[in-house]
Formats: sequence, structure tokens, C-alpha cells
Amino acid sequence: HLRESHTMTMIEIANDDDAARASLLESPPDNASESKSILFFWADWHAPSRPGGAFDDAARALVAANRGDDSGVRFYHVMAEEAPRLSRKHDVSVVPTFLFLNSDGSIVDRIDGGEDVAAVARGYSKLLRTSSAASHPPYSAPSSSESTEDDKRWKVELSEAASPPSTVEEKLKLLLNRQRVMLFMKGVPSAPRCGFSRQIVEILDSHNATYGAFDILQDEEVRQGLKEYSDWPTYPQLYVDGELVGGLDIVKEMVEDGELEGLLKDRSSESSIRRHPNDDVVVVNASEEEKKEAPTIDEKLELLLNRQRVMLFMKGVPSAPRCGFSRQIVEILDSHNATYESFDILQDEEVRQGLKEYSDWPTYPQLYVDGELVGGLDIVKEMVEDGELERLLRG
Repeated sequence: HLRESHTMTMIEIANDDDAARASLLESPPDNASESKSILFFWADWHAPSRPGGAFDDAARALVAANRGDDSGVRFYHVMAEEAPRLSRKHDVSVVPTFLFLNSDGSIVDRIDGGEDVAAVARGYSKLLRTSSAASHPPYSAPSSSESTEDDKRWKVELSEAASPPSTVEEKLKLLLNRQRVMLFMKGVPSAPRCGFSRQIVEILDSHNATYGAFDILQDEEVRQGLKEYSDWPTYPQLYVDGELVGGLDIVKEMVEDGELEGLLKDRSSESSIRRHPNDDVVVVNASEEEKKEAPTIDEKLELLLNRQRVMLFMKGVPSAPRCGFSRQIVEILDSHNATYESFDILQDEEVRQGLKEYSDWPTYPQLYVDGELVGGLDIVKEMVEDGELERLLRG
């Protein structure tokens, strides 16, 4: 019986109650001195991570191959959307996500999405090689005396200022202008504490960028204050010349469009690249006349709302939804053979935030008919039950 408790098996976590019973919501975990853990977050609507998918097959093969070993590793199979507290705790926003946790709860390795199935086995091997919590305590930012040479490249010291800042705003301005390119992230570049931070560091490093970084986990005042200062609710946040560029999604878009390299080289010059307010056009040396002709956010939203009689604002696109709610509303519309157009709000932060205010509706997806808001998923489901949706879609 003792041997069985240390043998790797796949433990199903169907909701947050299961997570609580497994002590996965505690910090540090209740079983901290006993075992390392692997958490596999999946969703039924995501083919590669659901049963029979490539990542699910890789995970089950890993469990089967190590079932007879006394590795002391516990493997948890987590339904991401049904366990929102556990997902939020670990900043899980895509599937599949694999977390390889030491016995103290610290993250040894992490996989956020992608197609590299072999990374699952590599993460497991890395977890086995990592020393136990007794010799490796949970991550904490290094002090100035113990920083590695690598981390010293990015370290931002407020004590360097001639006089300490008296307000949060002054403190933020000092940090924002400490380097021309500043990254506010979870952890430090050599040891990111979340997948989004890791990805944006990899992007900057691949562009050979010189930048400063600040670990928002070490300063709650900065962490909360910067959200309000920049009106941007999540991290990481990238700034150039003291101005917000955006988070990971926007930086990825700029990489695809070829804008990021030019921005990192020189944004202050007259030839620097700037985004046109309609987000469809990249403007170089925009004239005052061109700026005046750019649509306002309300005009932009009205154009989008009336692009088709039925408009769906969602996360992702109908063929590849980026959240379960968006997937469900697409399935409902498709089951009614509806003719509709969609807009991916993850690709345009201005639309994403502006439409919330325009419609006074705080969440997505949002369905519109004839330019007027119908509602979100719950309302659409009610209309299906009442037979109203079919009549509305037919007009």
C-alpha cells in the first residue's frame, strides 16, 4: 500500500472541490514535504489536449511508462474551465498547460500551449533532476549581494535615485524611465514566474533588445499602482520611452507585422512606426490631416457592429475559439445555421475595452443583431430554451 501511494497515477481533478480535496489550492501545498507534482490543464473543446489528442496521449504514455517507479511524482489531470480557482492560482489562460512543481510548490518548468508534445517528457525529466525543497527553497528575488551577473543586467534599484519618491506616481515614473525599454513582469528574465512573462522575455531576447525589467511580485504597490496608471489590468507590460506598448498579445502581433524591431531600435525618431487608430494600417510619419481623418473609437465600433446583421464579438475565431464560452456560443449559432460575422477581441485591445463601455456589458462573448446588443452566452442559452433565438436570427 505504501508503494502504491508513491506510484505515478493520473489523478482526475474535475472541479475546484476536487482541487481542494487534493490540497492543490493551498499555498504551500499540504503535501509539501512528500512529493513533486505535474498539473495538466486541459479542455474538452481543445482537440490536442482532450482524450485522444496528442498532448493527452503523451501525458498518459508518461504515466504508463513510470507507473512502477517510486518517483514520488503525483500527476493531476485538471479540467481548466471547471476549476477556475486553481487555474487563476497558476495563471492558466491557455490549454494545454503543464506545470512541473517541486515538493514546495515552486515551478520547475512550464508549458503554455504550443505544439511541442515532446516537451512533456523533457519537463518530467527536469523535474526528477531538480533537488527537493529541502535544498531548493521557493523562488524569491535575489538580493543585491547574491544576484547573478545575468540578473544584474536587468535589475532596477530605486535606491539609486537622488531622493526617494514621495508618491506612487513618482515611483512609477522613475521606474518607467529607468531604461528606454522597460518590462514589468512576474519574476526576472532569468527566472520568469509565469508563462506569459517567459514568452515576452524570449521575444525580447530573440531581438537582442537591451531592456530593464521589474519583478512586480516583489512590490505590491507597484503591481497595483501600474495597473491604474496605465489602465492595463494584466502582466507582463512592455514600455518604450515611458509609454505603454502593451502585453504579450500585442507584442506578438507586432512581431508578426514586423513592427517590434523598429520600435525597439528607435521610437523617438520622426521615422518611427506608429499604429493607426483603426489598427488596420501602419502609418509612418503620419500627417495632421491623416490623424484628423482617423475614426474615433465610437465610429469604429459602429462600423464593426453593422458589418453584418448578426455580429459576434468573441475570443478567437469560430474555427478556433480561445475560451469555452466563445466555443459554446459558436456551436449554438452554427446549430441554427446562422449567417454571421465574428470579431476576435483578443486582436484589438481598443475594441475589447471600448465595446465594454459602449454596450455597458463587461464580459465576452457578446452577440449583436441589427447593431443592437442581444447579450452574452447565458442570455443566448435562455433564448434557445424559449425559442426566441431562432425567430431573432430569422428576423
